[in-house]
Amino acid sequence: MPRTKLAACCLLLLIAHPRAAVRVDVLRPVGALPPHLTGLFEEPVAFQQVANGYYFVFDRRGHAIYMIDPEQTTARKVVSVGQEEGRIIQPGGFDTTAEGSFVVADVPRGQERLQIFGPGALRRGGFFLAGRSMPQVIVGNYAVTGISSLQFNGESIFISEPERGSLITEYSVGGIPQRTIGRLRETGHEQERDLNLAFNAGLPLVDPTGGFYYVFLTGTPTFRKYDANGTLLFERHVEGREIDDLVASQPTVWPTRRLEDREVPFVQPIVRTAAVDAQGQLWISFIVPFTYVYDKEGDKARTVQFSATGVLTPTSLFFTRAGHILVTPGCYDYDPRRVS
Repeated sequence: MPRTKLAACCLLLLIAHPRAAVRVDVLRPVGALPPHLTGLFEEPVAFQQVANGYYFVFDRRGHAIYMIDPEQTTARKVVSVGQEEGRIIQPGGFDTTAEGSFVVADVPRGQERLQIFGPGALRRGGFFLAGRSMPQVIVGNYAVTGISSLQFNGESIFISEPERGSLITEYSVGGIPQRTIGRLRETGHEQERDLNLAFNAGLPLVDPTGGFYYVFLTGTPTFRKYDANGTLLFERHVEGREIDDLVASQPTVWPTRRLEDREVPFVQPIVRTAAVDAQGQLWISFIVPFTYVYDKEGDKARTVQFSATGVLTPTSLFFTRAGHILVTPGCYDYDPRRVS
């Protein structure tokens, strides 16, 4: 068949069967923490690396943070369980900076607390947030609150706090609110405060090329991009055949659970985690085992699956200086350029 006719036939096939044109890039690990280290963790939900090569693992169920040497031979527990300063209880959020500082969020006696540790895991300070912890989104058996989504750039801490009337609150390391970013989206549940807040819960993400992303965890899959001043640049709906059934299966009535003295609706998320790479591309992982990658203009660039001993549903993504992706569960290392 002449090439022109063959090309025309292929084009007609793609038009008639658009799903045939969708490619999923399968990534396989190029490394991982050895079993004698991963066996120490009960539920690793963050795996990050700092500039000097040391790794940190946030073990949520174990109420602990581990520091691992660059050669991945030994792990040292640098923060352990407890309600006093320098320890953590019912932890929810964790993030590091390049120089080795980190922030961890926990909930001693029902109050949300943020603690800041410098290089060497020495506690530098901490503060409590006003009010009491009010989980709004359930991931498996885990209740997500605003502090679960924190980002730390060394000078400020960014968390999702829609109860303040905006999507993101920026705090100083001393606990002073500096500003809020992003108007709440319309949900159709504005008269039901708890449900409205649940549908505005999300992940605030610092873009290393400038500005912020905000990825909504629940409801219609959506993300927004803001510049460094907090001005909205664009909003995009997240769509794809891999999540069509998930989106279509969302309920219209949500169960409630009693929390202290009232009933609170609990909403299952669609998005599980997200991160931004060094080029400013947004990676969004869902509760089904697919990850969408969006370029700086908000257009979908790739669909990715992470594979290890089987298909993996990431609970966290972290981009190293070398451009690799560290992923939990499993504490795997992926090169996004190596597609199988």
